[in-house]
Amino acid sequence: MRRFLCSLKFAAGGIALGVCRERNMRIHLIATAAVVLLAIWLDVRPVEWAVLLALCGLVIGLELVNTAVERVVDLVSPERHPLAKEAKDAAAGGVLAAAIFAALAGLIVLGPPLWHKLQELFGL
Repeated sequence: MRRFLCSLKFAAGGIALGVCRERNMRIHLIATAAVVLLAIWLDVRPVEWAVLLALCGLVIGLELVNTAVERVVDLVSPERHPLAKEAKDAAAGGVLAAAIFAALAGLIVLGPPLWHKLQELFGL
């Protein structure tokens, strides 16, 4: 149990590092907060909550992996190298791809109920 608690402490430290030092992580967290607030307001179904939270978690998790890749590449190859650039670009591309698909899924899940809510509010 002690090892598990230590692992949780280290993992929480990694998340804190990402939040404190990575601007994109903060952007993803703000986007996640906006999605959560919108989903609450729209009273989405449990399965829709599961999709939204899983995709937000995926993007945030990949951002942490991207941060780890960048740190390791900088440690191993402090000078510019084409392979170092490719590794960093691929990791960043993974985050971008996940974020794009998460945004599309968010539009599919949240778009129709948001449209209906706006129609009710503004008589459209």
